[in-house]
Amino acid sequence: MTETMRAVEISEPGGPEVLKPVERPRPTPGPGEVVIKVHWAGVNRPDALQRAGNYAPPPNASDLPGLEASGEIAALGEDVHDWKLGDKVCALLPGGGYAEYVATPAAHCLPVPEGMDMREAACLPETFFTVWTNVFMRGGLKAGERFLVHGGASGIGTTAIQLARELGARVFTTVSSQDKAAACAKLGAHRTIIYNDEDFVEVMKEEGGADVILDMVGGLYIPRNLRALADDGRLVQIAFLQGPKVEVNLGQLMRRRLTITGSTLRPQSDLAKAEIAEVLRQKVWPLLSAGKIAPVMDSEFPLDKASQAHARMEESKHIGKIVLKVV
Repeated sequence: MTETMRAVEISEPGGPEVLKPVERPRPTPGPGEVVIKVHWAGVNRPDALQRAGNYAPPPNASDLPGLEASGEIAALGEDVHDWKLGDKVCALLPGGGYAEYVATPAAHCLPVPEGMDMREAACLPETFFTVWTNVFMRGGLKAGERFLVHGGASGIGTTAIQLARELGARVFTTVSSQDKAAACAKLGAHRTIIYNDEDFVEVMKEEGGADVILDMVGGLYIPRNLRALADDGRLVQIAFLQGPKVEVNLGQLMRRRLTITGSTLRPQSDLAKAEIAEVLRQKVWPLLSAGKIAPVMDSEFPLDKASQAHARMEESKHIGKIVLKVV
């Protein structure tokens, strides 16, 4: 390995144009960590938030963007026994994925599923950790329940549709266009709602209400989500594209026994993320290896064109995941 590596850094807070190719020192693994030679890196909304100056990396994390990647283990830190050099993995990262090498806790790595290539594997960690944590652990979605996910054509949405379908829920989703609706229906959504043509609140009320809603919009969607829930329903918030502040009458939570919850992944402890990784290995990775679920791929860009990848994501015309080719 060389002592330096290609990377893309955030030169200053701003739009996609502030992402700049640079040379950086190659990271070395600390105790319990591995260094991955990155083949592909996933592109996610939190990367854009960090680029804009609205999502600071946690203490001791790389300042480079990139929360998931696939590649080969290139170096082992002390006390790492479950992996060996050359193992093909995908990993949840504290940051630093937009680079040729990245360090991450060994317990946050998962094997590349059987029959899946590195390009697809790079799309798994951030979305699958997020969906599993929020929909199934916090939201408690069960077989037979009605599940509404907003932004069904996004990386999070396409993952949530497939996992909920595979685990026996009836899936509803909102989208912006007919082509996105068709893509979500193909993934197993019971009903797709083009939000400019239909009111998702009325649709869900006709269906008996949603037992669980996964939302990343926020703003005025929050009171509408509460109206769309069934009694004892759970609203799970993972982002606020329209802002986190809105006036809500909390009396309905008491009368209808509603729950509002949510989480962000990056600030959670290394131990919490390791526990999620182990649950995914046991419950979800067999579904991936069997081909029952798979990431939906939108587009790919070379590492030094990360700015174009961000522009594509922020147009919100993509269906599924956007990735950067590093090797």
